[in-house]
Amino acid sequence: MDRKLVTIDLDGTTLNNQSKLSTKTKKVIKAASKAGHIVSIVTGRPNRLSTPIYDALELESPMINFNGSLGFNPHQKWSEEYQFTINRDIVLDLLKNYQRFDINLIAAEGKNLFLAQQQQPTELNFFPSVLQANEELNSRSLSQDPTSLTIQASENKLQSLSIYIEEKYGLMVDVNAWGGPHNVIEVGHKGIQKATGVEKIAHYFQIKRQNIIAFGDESNDNAMIDYAGWGVAMNNANSHLKSIANDVTRLDNENDGLADYLSDYLQLDAANF
Repeated sequence: MDRKLVTIDLDGTTLNNQSKLSTKTKKVIKAASKAGHIVSIVTGRPNRLSTPIYDALELESPMINFNGSLGFNPHQKWSEEYQFTINRDIVLDLLKNYQRFDINLIAAEGKNLFLAQQQQPTELNFFPSVLQANEELNSRSLSQDPTSLTIQASENKLQSLSIYIEEKYGLMVDVNAWGGPHNVIEVGHKGIQKATGVEKIAHYFQIKRQNIIAFGDESNDNAMIDYAGWGVAMNNANSHLKSIANDVTRLDNENDGLADYLSDYLQLDAANF
């Protein structure tokens, strides 16, 4: 079998509903790496939250964060490391309009950056409920262009906020909604998607597109699933992703759907799992 590039989303895909790695998932991914395949995390998460998972899987490959805007290797130099950023003036403008759009949280992040401003403790698991003094976002602390913005606003203002950003800065950034109950949008560099990072990793390892297998579950995985030679939607994925994928896992993320599918696809020894 040709060497494969296996690109894995985290939440709703590699992780279960408690955001944990199962023992089977760890064993299958380690076996895939041992068999000579390249396994890379490609996630919307910031690197501060995905590096512990990377380490638990004992990966050595590059990792893609912020939905394609950051590509790097957590523990060694990668010659193709990159980071797409957002002009800090956009962040400062949104801070000035905090009350106008009833914003509760703005988080500006990058490879070595985490700053946020919030009106009240957030229930979003990706952010601390209480900010430390050195994590407070303002015009003085934000001294560099961030890679990603995450904004939580009231339900009745979220759409108008998205329209404001798109009309004023649409040539520079993309705005995407998280979906679900949290009223959150993400702002990233224009035209950058998970497929951006997958393509860079594939080129680096000289892996043909037909030898890329990608796993995902949500709309931010669309471009990656479409780009891969073999795109796989999780059993728990949204209907659109399932419609564009080459296949759908038999099991969902709560029942080791990725591990089950990958062990069969790569013809790994099931007796070890």
